[in-house]
Amino acid sequence: MDRKKLVLLLGALVIAIGTALAARSMFAGASAPQAQAAPAEPQGPKVLVAKRALPLGTIITADAVGYQLWPKEMVQDAYFVDGEADMSKLLGTVVRYQITAGEPVTQGALVAPGDSGFLAAALGPGMRAVTVPVSEKTGVGGFVFPGDHVDMMLTQTISGAEGQPLNTTETILRNLRVLATDQKTETTTSEDGKTVVKAFRTVTLEASPKIAEKISVAQTIGTLSLSLRALADSQSDLDRAIAQGTLKVPDGLAKDAEDKLLSKASKDIQDGPTTFVTGGDVSRFQRRTVPSQTAPSSVQGVSGAPVTPAGPSVRVFRGQAVTVQPIANSARGMVDKQAQGTGKVAGTVSSATAASLIAG
Repeated sequence: MDRKKLVLLLGALVIAIGTALAARSMFAGASAPQAQAAPAEPQGPKVLVAKRALPLGTIITADAVGYQLWPKEMVQDAYFVDGEADMSKLLGTVVRYQITAGEPVTQGALVAPGDSGFLAAALGPGMRAVTVPVSEKTGVGGFVFPGDHVDMMLTQTISGAEGQPLNTTETILRNLRVLATDQKTETTTSEDGKTVVKAFRTVTLEASPKIAEKISVAQTIGTLSLSLRALADSQSDLDRAIAQGTLKVPDGLAKDAEDKLLSKASKDIQDGPTTFVTGGDVSRFQRRTVPSQTAPSSVQGVSGAPVTPAGPSVRVFRGQAVTVQPIANSARGMVDKQAQGTGKVAGTVSSATAASLIAG
């Protein structure tokens, strides 16, 4: 082989080797992607905090509170710590004072059913607790529990002047919240977790001062009965009020404010026009309307004072005063004799007038 060609071949080989080494060095020297270390999870206990603002009287539910990591040095003894507190026992408790969103819930902020102060904490602002007596028949057979909503009915019998009765029942109040039954604010559960149904003699309800007065008066009029409302009734009434325009939701209202407005409206007690049923609506042998009273037929006397005859009667004139005296059928003969000859009545009125008076 020619020496010149050999030199060229060696030179090309050297260049190729150099290029390969340079490329290898380049790729080897490039910074290899390094895995980013995951941020270390904050260490510390988890404490119970409010997921949203909890006003006074709020009943604790599963979506109202939750556990959140909290710096260990800031954990106080009054906090509910995950693993130490039983979440199931906190459900159904009532907020004693307002808790802001994200604020730790302390043991003093909650009051459990049966504890002193629970009833006062469960009452809404401006509301009162009023107790009414019930029986197994008027109290839905014991199927009313604290937290339920009921309607109140009043049953009474009205008698007319003739003694003819009218039996009637009317719904006087709707959407009353039950606070307690027989002085108990909690429900009893069996070993298998089912609610125990018990008959009770009293029911404590939440009402405004005016409605509390109305309930107190209703107890003196007749018999009070409770009817249990379905859970969907409040939402149905709310939708109906919005559709009819009786409840207006301002435009541009924030979601939290709108939820608060609708929640309050769904819990409002309905004290509107009452509905009623009379005995005639149930049985053909009962009355349908109020017994008629004796219509007073006024007779204008000389003095202008009205008189009210009841059956056969005579008018007796004493000076300028005129009175009407009822007479029985057996007394007609006596009056006839007086009108004909005795002069006792004729001395006051003529015989013709007396005869017309006797005729009634």
